[in-house]
Amino acid sequence: MPLAVSILGLSVFALGTSEFMLSGLLQPIARDMDVSIPTAGLLISAFAIGMVVGAPLLAAATLRLPQRTTLIALLAVFGLGQVAGAVAPSYEVLFASRVVSALACAGFWAVGAAVAVSLVPVNARARAMAMMIGGLSIANVVGVPAGALLGQHAGWRAAFWAVAGLSALGLVGVFAFVPRTEARSGQDRPRLRTELAIYRDGQVWLALATTALSGGAVFCLFSYLAPLLTDVAGMDEGWVPTVLALFGVGALVGTAVGGRIADAHLFGTLYGGITASTLVLTALALTAHHVVAAVTLALLLGVTAFFTAPALNARMFNVANAAPTLAGATNTSAFNIGNTLGPWLGGLVIDAGWGYPAVAWTGAALAAAAIGMTAAASRLHHARGGSRVVTGSAAPEQQERHDAVEQAG
Repeated sequence: MPLAVSILGLSVFALGTSEFMLSGLLQPIARDMDVSIPTAGLLISAFAIGMVVGAPLLAAATLRLPQRTTLIALLAVFGLGQVAGAVAPSYEVLFASRVVSALACAGFWAVGAAVAVSLVPVNARARAMAMMIGGLSIANVVGVPAGALLGQHAGWRAAFWAVAGLSALGLVGVFAFVPRTEARSGQDRPRLRTELAIYRDGQVWLALATTALSGGAVFCLFSYLAPLLTDVAGMDEGWVPTVLALFGVGALVGTAVGGRIADAHLFGTLYGGITASTLVLTALALTAHHVVAAVTLALLLGVTAFFTAPALNARMFNVANAAPTLAGATNTSAFNIGNTLGPWLGGLVIDAGWGYPAVAWTGAALAAAAIGMTAAASRLHHARGGSRVVTGSAAPEQQERHDAVEQAG
């Protein structure tokens, strides 16, 4: 795997820490800003909304710019957004800083994914995306628990300052190791109208729906995992960072295994991982009052959720092969639609008085819907006799490998 792909994964560590660390900071933020926990949970949705809007817009706006320069600029803006969050005097300012940071994060994901995929052959796409997603997994293992610890002992603002420092390190890494690229010109010049043609394809929309539903299922629960552990399972708040770290360990394992399997068995990976997540969420809804069960299932949810992530990304790049930047951007948007929908639905069931276990039931229902989307995509895929690239075509030898991978799934 090229070194540049690893560097992109390390940069994603900073982005992922910021995106997910609020799951361990909701309680101190709610106390400090004098808002309810569901209202504090909207800060997670704010970041997700920024990702949803920012990914396709920034991908389109930077389509003809040098990719390395774009990545550096976006990381700089992201770091400044973290600084703004650290000094935010009110909930409204903190909310706005989350949206700005998310816009930059979305652009980085879109361009970074396209760069990572461009550096490897078609039959290594899932592994390349697993490397980037691994940055998110490590963020859950290290960054999110560390953010929770900082929130408990140095105040939640310290966590934002720490992510700002990580962003600066990521910027240096991208500057030093990601290959310099020039804007393409002539016939190679990207054309937005051509790339937009991917949205005429039903497989693209099925891939996006699967990503959104599976992401929503996980983050419906994960966003409220800390209060579920303390208020339902009876765990001391000081142990929450440890459980968040266990979720991250599970995510790291799931990403590594899923990345290796998905290139050869794409649909099998999707079916297996999403079904497993449905079962884990159902079990958690039934056993949330038992601390050992809740902790164990949190670990397993990390495994099952991130097991499918490389396959979800690779599937999108396969069905939109000739529009890699918009493919990555749109899949990022879909994931964060789920990350917006999940916490919002979770907040609704909490506000309705149904309790935190009902959040797990809601996540299980979203995961079951994702299985349905996967089944529809699989039927359409096989009805077409294999893969169909929406616009343009890959090199013949790459396309043959691409079709073989899809048929094996």
